[in-house]
Amino acid sequence: MKKLIPFVLLISQLYFPQNIAQNLDAATKKLLSSAPAYSSIISMYVADEDGNFIYENNGNVGLSTASTQKIFTAAAALETLGKDFQYVTTAYYSGTLSKGNLAGDLLITSTGDPTLGSWRYDGFQPENFKRKLIQSLKEKGISKISGDLIIDDSYFDFLTTPGGWPWNDMGNYYGAGVWGVNWRENQFDMQMIGGEIKKLNVDLPNVSWVNDIKIGGNSDQSLVFTAPHSDVAYINGTLPSKAITVSSATPNPPLTLGQEIKNWLKESGIEFNGKVTSTSQQKIDGEKISFASKSNLLFEYKSPTLDKIIFWFMRKSINFYGETLIKTLGKEKKNEGSFDAGISYLKSFWKSKGINPAMINFADGSGLSPQNYVSAKAEVQSLLYSKKQPWFKEFFDGFPTQANGMKLKSGTMKDTKSFAGYHTSKDGKKYVFAIIINNYQGGNVSEALFQVLNVLK
Repeated sequence: MKKLIPFVLLISQLYFPQNIAQNLDAATKKLLSSAPAYSSIISMYVADEDGNFIYENNGNVGLSTASTQKIFTAAAALETLGKDFQYVTTAYYSGTLSKGNLAGDLLITSTGDPTLGSWRYDGFQPENFKRKLIQSLKEKGISKISGDLIIDDSYFDFLTTPGGWPWNDMGNYYGAGVWGVNWRENQFDMQMIGGEIKKLNVDLPNVSWVNDIKIGGNSDQSLVFTAPHSDVAYINGTLPSKAITVSSATPNPPLTLGQEIKNWLKESGIEFNGKVTSTSQQKIDGEKISFASKSNLLFEYKSPTLDKIIFWFMRKSINFYGETLIKTLGKEKKNEGSFDAGISYLKSFWKSKGINPAMINFADGSGLSPQNYVSAKAEVQSLLYSKKQPWFKEFFDGFPTQANGMKLKSGTMKDTKSFAGYHTSKDGKKYVFAIIINNYQGGNVSEALFQVLNVLK
């Protein structure tokens, strides 16, 4: 009898993954035979926690992933930059200071801090930055600034959005671009009543609005169309007649920050009558670029640590954070703060971890571009690698819990849905998996994918 026990265990170990694979295959085929999936394509891959293969369907096929793309960016950033990495924003002055009069410019520069002025972090609110700036000026005895206020946003290159981003995404809050100096997550909020713009939470210098909103429905079905450095913004779609807040992408965050600082100076009794500009605006205007001098330091302002940024990046799927991390990786590893440099590094990073580069055709760091083509197998390989790293807890903490009770990173675009993550079944089996579907038309795509993933419960 004792001799039979190892044999029975072996049979059960072989049978179990086969049984799961059969159930997954049946659920996947049922999904693909449904009417909304008539012209769909799916990429799915399932392994156990040790990387042993369990099931795949087009596992090597690259598809548009939407936001599950973020798992690659978050993991590479944690390993490359370290979980304690911080961005730094700095204030300087030029010229001479005499009897409270600064005969020169006030300059603000940054290493691209995506959290500057964010509302998400205790102790890092817009009011905290304001207080430190004004305090530093008063400690220097500055009561008058005779020069200009210049936001030096030259740390990254001039291009603020990755190639391939859809035009109908770029003006909305989830399509915010990346500058060398960012402010309030490069998002502004509009109070709308009866389809009319009543109030903005920030100034948008020189921006004119075209409003084609129609009243209808009970939810926000509006789209904002604007572009980096644009002085025109257009809003259309439908909104309910009640008061509602519409969030959009700030077309020129450095100038918006500059305008806020100008207001702070006035409120604090510091005289300022100069011009508010930025180095990117000087480039547009053909003016001499006023880079921040490092000789007259007022203060340094550090961001929250990277682990906290990664938490919100993953939990709320903030595209803007992903693209800032891409530019940061490019700057740190290739001395070039561009999307091209960062994406090139991201691809080489994962290639060095054993992922076939044909399966990771990245176009950005967030997944917003439909030009991303990534396979489910590549996502699983990256998840398996991340699970073995000392920063895994910080990585996994950000995964949200989905409607089916699984803690997964999700991705959503028009006719596209993806999930990727880890799950322990009720009988203790640990799975690592990813599923991506493109061109699923109509129906509840999340529920359709849950019907497949629930097999792993």
